[in-house]
Parts: sequence; structure tokens; C-alpha cells
Amino acid sequence: MTTAQPQHQAADRAPGAVAGGREASGPRVRDDMTVEVALSLMAGARVDHLVLCDGDDQSTGLFTLARLVRLRDSPGYTDRIRLRDVPGGPCTPPVSGPAPAGVLLAR
Repeated sequence: MTTAQPQHQAADRAPGAVAGGREASGPRVRDDMTVEVALSLMAGARVDHLVLCDGDDQSTGLFTLARLVRLRDSPGYTDRIRLRDVPGGPCTPPVSGPAPAGVLLAR
């Protein structure tokens, strides 16, 4: 008898177009996720950004770890804030050309 080896699958890291035609890769999340859950996901996946997607799974922007940590450390923060409610919204890259692979886009 052959034993099955468990296979752990990481969050979806397929590249997707971000607003402005740029490409981004990383865990893809929806805007209804809370900041607390997003930070936990980033820690578990060992990434420093998340790709925000709309209802059609199209990339609409990025949230960086540094930005979410600053928000969490701010005086007005509560654990009920969702990504869609983050002041200023997601980071969106400029319109000029595609980003090189592995480059993080930040505001």
C-alpha cells in the first residue's frame, strides 16, 4: 500500500493585471477581508503585500504590509476595519508600462 503525502497549498500567487495594466503577484484577497485577517494571512504566507481583487477576480490594487501595520498602530484603528474601508484605498501603480517581476509597488 502506498501512503499519501499531504500537500499544502499556499494562497493563490498567480500574477494578475492591476489597475493601469501592471502585473502583480502575491496572495489575492477580496476587499471584505478585515485588516487583522489580512495581516495574519501575510504573516502566514511570509509576504509583504496582498493583491486586492474585485468580484470578477480582477486585480484592482495592492496593500503592503508596512501600510497595514501603520494603520493597525494608529489611534483610530479597530479590529473591524475591512480592506475596502482603509483610508486612501489600495495602492495602484502608475499607468506607465509593466512592473518588473518581483518589484513591489507602493504609494
